[in-house]
Amino acid sequence: MSFSNYKESFFQAVSNSSWANEGYLVAVDIRQDNQFIEALQKLSQSFGIGIIELNIQDVSQSKILSPAKFKENMDYSVVDELANKNPNFAQFLKTITDFDVDNPNRFKGEFDKILSADELNIHLKNKVL
Repeated sequence: MSFSNYKESFFQAVSNSSWANEGYLVAVDIRQDNQFIEALQKLSQSFGIGIIELNIQDVSQSKILSPAKFKENMDYSVVDELANKNPNFAQFLKTITDFDVDNPNRFKGEFDKILSADELNIHLKNKVL
């Protein structure tokens, strides 16, 4: 990510996280230039979107360049609109609101497998290359 494409990526993250408590822009290759990092951080502070530089060689070495601002109140009108347009999102909402805490299998099959650090590193290398 650089000056040539950061605004488009950043505002896509703003749009995609408008309904959430927190939103992050995650990028693999962020230009290491003080002016550029400063411009990203200004946008981050203005819109509350955090910035993470993802290290695909070792995910545990990824860095939060700017934390997201936590929004106490979600925009339920956007949540409702998304649920009406996307059956997968509607099912996700049903799953997280109608769960039985005593059932250990309550989410089985609902979400993607949680990958180990090694599996995640392999997955990321395959996706980026």
